[in-house]
Amino acid sequence: MALDTDTRPTPAVLPQSLRAGLGVIAVLAALVVAALGVMYAGHTQPGAVDRWFVEPTDDSVRAPWRGVALAVDFLGEPVGAAALILVAVAGCLLRRRTRAAVFVVVAVGVTVVVATLLKSLVGRTIHGPDNLSYPSGHTAFLTALAVVVALLAVGRSGLGRAGGMLLVLAAGLVAGAAMGWAQVALGAHYPTDVLGGWCSAFTVVPATAWVIDRAGDRRRPPGQPEHR
Repeated sequence: MALDTDTRPTPAVLPQSLRAGLGVIAVLAALVVAALGVMYAGHTQPGAVDRWFVEPTDDSVRAPWRGVALAVDFLGEPVGAAALILVAVAGCLLRRRTRAAVFVVVAVGVTVVVATLLKSLVGRTIHGPDNLSYPSGHTAFLTALAVVVALLAVGRSGLGRAGGMLLVLAAGLVAGAAMGWAQVALGAHYPTDVLGGWCSAFTVVPATAWVIDRAGDRRRPPGQPEHR
């Protein structure tokens, strides 16, 4: 009796239809991250743009919204972030999508590492010299995770270019706006730190997805189908 072998190709984590569009977005986002980093390098006070929104050196919300801000902030703390990653990875593995699971861990991890390195490089601070603020790591983390999940959803659903791009951008915008609001409301970051974190995610995630797809395809034995 012949074996029923699954010969379907492994879905790319960066859908072909979105590669050009997200590539352009990644380049533009990288330019924004660099420009803001140069502009605010070594600064210890909010800039003019920051003051348009709020005075970020004081908590700007009170109960009950402060509780909401703290809950959102928890998602970017080690315990909350680890829980979100575990849920996302478990979902991928249950569907036997190993490449997707690797993508979740690597893309989000690299985004956080990049944000952390940029903090030290830029040297912008808030509430004292020990609190490096640019870019917002919390915002970078949640935006990256949302974009990763959206990309996987696009690949699985077969959305076209317009629908897929809309889903990815909307997911990143909602996640980034929610975490960014919480960080500014709690006085943990300047608004431009949040923008830098958001752009960091949109720089790193598409690039990481492309690298993972390339690496996965190269490891496939010649003449053999990719496996999930």
